[in-house]
Amino acid sequence: MGLSGGCQCGAVRFRVEGEPGRASICHCRMCQKAFGGPFGALVTVNQADLTWTRGERATFRSSDAIRRGFCAACGTPLTYEWSADKIDLAVFAFDDPSAVEPVVQLAIDTRPAWIEHLADMPVRPPMGGSASSVVSRQHPDRDS
Repeated sequence: MGLSGGCQCGAVRFRVEGEPGRASICHCRMCQKAFGGPFGALVTVNQADLTWTRGERATFRSSDAIRRGFCAACGTPLTYEWSADKIDLAVFAFDDPSAVEPVVQLAIDTRPAWIEHLADMPVRPPMGGSASSVVSRQHPDRDS
């Protein structure tokens, strides 16, 4: 099974061969800050199964034990680096994020209370009309 992905602008791309490991949702404050959202969705892969196919990621040492990789051009979060032989990749950086389903939540003590009611919130179209009227500069979810 091969999965590809990358950043929003396409400057950094990767490919994972083999089966990804455990996918998780982490609600810790560092993940919330790094992803700019209520959680970070990450999946563990073997470094040996990961190939960076385009560009290089920038990194930020978010703690004494963790480096976080991101695209320096567009800011997309890409990695949570904690081991010499394993690395966590951002689930939503994959071209098909639905292929990587989280199975566990971490650090729920900092999970916002409203997240428990997310599925109950009303749904409406985006502001400013349909998404089809927007000219996207985002890299397509595939390698060309």
